[in-house]
Amino acid sequence: MEPLHPLPLEALPALPPLALAVVGHVEMVSFIGVAHLPAAGEILHADDFCELPAGGGSVVAVQMARLTGQRLPFFTALGNDTIGRRAAEALEGLGLELHIAWRETPTRRGITFIDAGGERTITVIGERLMPTGTDGLPWQRLAGADGVFVTATDAGGLRLARRARVLAATPRVRLPTLNAAGVSLDALIGSATDPGETYSPGDLDAAPRLRIGTEAERGGVLDPGGRYAAVPRQGPVLDAYGAGDSFAAGVTTALAAGWGLQQAISLGAHCGAACLDGRGPYASQLRLRRR
Repeated sequence: MEPLHPLPLEALPALPPLALAVVGHVEMVSFIGVAHLPAAGEILHADDFCELPAGGGSVVAVQMARLTGQRLPFFTALGNDTIGRRAAEALEGLGLELHIAWRETPTRRGITFIDAGGERTITVIGERLMPTGTDGLPWQRLAGADGVFVTATDAGGLRLARRARVLAATPRVRLPTLNAAGVSLDALIGSATDPGETYSPGDLDAAPRLRIGTEAERGGVLDPGGRYAAVPRQGPVLDAYGAGDSFAAGVTTALAAGWGLQQAISLGAHCGAACLDGRGPYASQLRLRRR
């Protein structure tokens, strides 16, 4: 079967006004550009360094905000520490409307090496903090949402998020949590090659209506729907960090807008491809016109 090919960006319709939100996690990440990953005992010199609040939740949220041109509600948890407060300030500057459950646990950190080919290698430090359904956050906002994407919460948080018209999530929410929530997903979107995002038919009691397994430059797999192709590259990959999350943001936004599958995959593929063109997850994320 011929794979589904992404439509050109100019062939996609303008997005209507949308009420979107993200429920998920943040980590403060140090991005370090290196010629190659260090070998055991090797000392490398790096001139390319920055520190940003990142992680799947924040990357999806910022991409959605840039697609819609609106401040986007982001339900998250942060440590009540200097790093957490710095992360909150930076995320607000990136266009997010934050709803934070403050924790006494330290804010999670990460170190990401970006090699000369743009591939990222990630080490996370500390506990992944996440908002839960019992946190005193304005969860009622999700009841009127057109679309919500979830990267981290508990079963109660998932049930609250399910009040949105379209609910999508990553397998990193954890399959036992999804089963405990007893909700059905409109889309389950994750890497087909990352062991932390594996999914097989039957893993969930309520199968997702759409399962997308991404495979970077090879495109990915749709169930139902077969394979889809990636957007052809016009230049080298600068940084792969955040490309998969940007893809998920584009797909979820398009599904919330009521677009068809090819249009949704096309928007996701263009978001993922745009992210590859800049250093860090936010430097070159796609911005799209609205009606």
